[in-house]
Amino acid sequence: MLVSVQGLPAGTAVIQVFVPTAQLRRGVARAWLLLGGLGLGLLALSVLVADQLARSLIRPITNMARAADDLAAGDLTARAVVAGSPEVRRASAGLNRLAVRIGELLAHERETVADLSHRLRTPLTALRIDAESLRDDDEMARLSDDVNAVERTVSEIIREARRPTGGGSALCDAAEVVTERAMFWQPLAEDQDRPMTLEVAPGPVLVRISTEDLAACIDILLENVFSHTAEGLAFEIRLSRRAGGGAWLVVADDGPGFPDADPTQRGLSSGGSTGLGLDIARRIAEASGGTLTVGRSPSGGGSVTAGLGPPVQALDAGRRHRRARDRLHLRPRDGAPEYGPSEGTPWSLLGSSRVDR
Repeated sequence: MLVSVQGLPAGTAVIQVFVPTAQLRRGVARAWLLLGGLGLGLLALSVLVADQLARSLIRPITNMARAADDLAAGDLTARAVVAGSPEVRRASAGLNRLAVRIGELLAHERETVADLSHRLRTPLTALRIDAESLRDDDEMARLSDDVNAVERTVSEIIREARRPTGGGSALCDAAEVVTERAMFWQPLAEDQDRPMTLEVAPGPVLVRISTEDLAACIDILLENVFSHTAEGLAFEIRLSRRAGGGAWLVVADDGPGFPDADPTQRGLSSGGSTGLGLDIARRIAEASGGTLTVGRSPSGGGSVTAGLGPPVQALDAGRRHRRARDRLHLRPRDGAPEYGPSEGTPWSLLGSSRVDR
């Protein structure tokens, strides 16, 4: 360090101090490093706080959305965790109250249906007494069998009404059920001189529906044929596999066909019936994950196609591999059809109207 003093007029003096550059820059780098480290620490701390704050807001909303999805899927025991901000807590509590209310309403409806079905046992008992009083043994046996069938149906309705929802996935062999119900209706078709064609895919055809529901759906479709077409007219029953799993069930006839109005609309019937049959069949098909389609058969008559959903295991596997399948572009051989017998759109869907409600 150099210091010089120079005399100036008026008795003043100037002191000049010369400091080396190295001494001026001493400690600056360390200060910058300390400031940078402090800034990075504050940034990391702010990111951590923001992440925890976002998690505290998103986690309750995600849980509530998951509970809503479970409720929509039919699991009425699903509940949302009441946590988070006051608004989210209020929404979660409201969703839980809604789930409880839905369960109460469904339980009341099931008990009402069971009670109404149970009240049918009294007239059935009277019918049984009248049937047993017949002198003709053949008629008595036939009427007794019919009364027994009605009683079994009523008992099944009571069991179905009291069966809790969301109790698992139903599964049945559609080929076996369709064949059994077709054989049940065959004697009546022979009595009315109706040619019946039955085509069922070989082997087990598994669908996501119970045996009782599928049998009820087939009976409804066949009952429509016998009730709304003239005797002597032919009808067909076809069961084929769907490309994505499940099955196509087609019931077609040579009758006049369906009216212009939607025949699946609940309570609407132009044939003097209750108008509930096709609506029930539609609900059964949609409950399995499928659809119900009405249209015209190749002969100009009526045609109903029920798309039955695949089992849950096949559905999950299809979802896992759907993206991989979409990347495949297969070309048919020269002269070969684009779709096989179990793929594509069944013949009855041509010129038909799809019911999606």
